Amino acid sequence: MQSPFWNQNRAPVQPADITIPKTIAETASVTSRLMEVLDSNNHGNVHGGVIMRMVDESAAIVAIKHSHHGVVTARIDRMDFIAPVFVGEVVTVYCALNYVGRTSLEVGVEVTAEKPRTGEVRKVVSSQLVFVAMDDQRHPINVPPLLPANDDEGQRIERARVRRKRIKRIEEELGEPI
Repeated sequence: MQSPFWNQNRAPVQPADITIPKTIAETASVTSRLMEVLDSNNHGNVHGGVIMRMVDESAAIVAIKHSHHGVVTARIDRMDFIAPVFVGEVVTVYCALNYVGRTSLEVGVEVTAEKPRTGEVRKVVSSQLVFVAMDDQRHPINVPPLLPANDDEGQRIERARVRRKRIKRIEEELGEPI
């Protein structure tokens, strides 16, 4: 049963205009969380799966904000664990779009761990995830284009485009998705 409050004063949701490009900065996201004992593995550091979930959820926020639709994780191109994370540290996940196709979105992710008592911050994970935007019937749906706001963003988008083409070429050579 829905609460009557939920429906009060809410304007109907208007479909997003997918012809209007968005910049990387418009949808970038930062998420932070204190790592606790329940996040740890039997070695005393934070379980990699906890970090993976944070990365997937944080990157999905970027894809949802850009597409204005639900998304599904299509692939994780890379997830490089550079250093361990320990209980008591603050994990921060920085996410921004790298590339947007017709229905897919690649999100670049960098994760840091901070020792709150000393302020020491170190990079612990980098990753790239690809999402597909879905309509209400769970079919892929077109998304707005990505517009570079400056030369750095243009180079970021171009590097991702080249990477996507390389992955597609490898998949064609192998005859299956990698």
